Amino acid sequence: MNTKYFYFRPTILSVFAWAFAPWVHAIEVGPFTITGFAKAEVVSAGNQCESCQRFPDEGRHRLWADQLVPGTAYGTKTKSVTLFQPWIAYNQDVGMGFKVHGLLSQRWRDGKIDIHGAVYERNFAVSHEEFGRLSVGAMTSRAWSVADYPYGSDIGVADSWASSGAGYGLLSQAVRYTSRPFDAMGGDLVLEVTHDRGNNDFKINKARLTEMWVQYRQGDLSLDGIVQDSRNGTPSAWGHGPFTGLTASPADDSKLVGSEQAIVMLMARYDISSSWQVSAGVRKNRWSGANAVVTDPGGPAEGDELWNNMFNVDWGGSLRGVANPGYPARSTDFSLGVRNRRGDWSYSAGYVHMGKAKTQNPSDRGQFSSMNLIAVGASKNLNNGWQVYGLAGMMTYKHKDRGTGQAPLSMPTNNAFTGIDSRVAKSGGWIGLGTTYTF
Repeated sequence: MNTKYFYFRPTILSVFAWAFAPWVHAIEVGPFTITGFAKAEVVSAGNQCESCQRFPDEGRHRLWADQLVPGTAYGTKTKSVTLFQPWIAYNQDVGMGFKVHGLLSQRWRDGKIDIHGAVYERNFAVSHEEFGRLSVGAMTSRAWSVADYPYGSDIGVADSWASSGAGYGLLSQAVRYTSRPFDAMGGDLVLEVTHDRGNNDFKINKARLTEMWVQYRQGDLSLDGIVQDSRNGTPSAWGHGPFTGLTASPADDSKLVGSEQAIVMLMARYDISSSWQVSAGVRKNRWSGANAVVTDPGGPAEGDELWNNMFNVDWGGSLRGVANPGYPARSTDFSLGVRNRRGDWSYSAGYVHMGKAKTQNPSDRGQFSSMNLIAVGASKNLNNGWQVYGLAGMMTYKHKDRGTGQAPLSMPTNNAFTGIDSRVAKSGGWIGLGTTYTF
């Protein structure tokens, strides 16, 4: 699971794409339009310890992932990331108010596909000025995309706000209906419903996701309400992750018990004036928990066995005769932000709080911890789509005295988003520079 969004080494391909961005503009050829962005960022952050976890590739809900390497040094490190994402859109008027659309998009991080096995956009749509729009295919969820932009990115908390919690971000086999804007209470109201069936090779624990999005705009006020309810996706707290199945292998179907998770989120933006904008968001998370199950006993050596994707497990415990049970959990997260625009300059401050969880799990898997993150930034728009920016921030974890140092359940890993591991340090800060080109 790729969750360390700030810190990666650039590769030749991604730097090449970024370097030649000044010569690229939105390209229109008949009904086709090509747009996109390229980004390069360098960040220096404190309390970094990449090699502290004994098994670095193991997910946080596996007991052996708790193990740290004693005496491992940690401190300030400087790292970089490059992103490149084009969109190829097809739009054609076919008469009588109808249009057909196609959209293809993928993201590369340091020259490699961002999330292995997932595509951001690969869908077809039909729209009508009165009847709305029907889309089919792979697409991003509103729970991730709207929280990421504009709510998160405009105040410097895109990853920590949008890529956390009990939602999913990338849908593979979705059907979406979006209404036309309706007049309501002096503003515009848009209603949308999306359904995704995930990996339909699972026949017992069938995957399904339903998302409802309501957007209301009136003058300088914008409100976005999102409800996402899912069953039998990969149990996780990675709001950017793809919705597929309980595990990567449908052969595990008969060995597993179903899992559910959901979010309810409300976000708002208000332009106080032409220069000042404030925003806020609140998100309720719910997980059913997922029992830890050996899906393949493997060979005779210790560690040969394969396990499922579990969540909030009481390791060594038992519940109603089930060993290593996963417990339900609920939590609440919220965000606040302010943005000031002065000519070509923008200044922002963002805040994210991830709250303690309510659960009956007798083991500490992060339910006693909370996290507070503050990010500030300044950016300047240059000519021809260029933007340069600076960023800084700090975050703190709150641990219960008897706690194990686990991060809040809303975080996908114990060092997600900042590289600051909750088992190693209670706080840390960062500072960085970056540039973005949009075409």
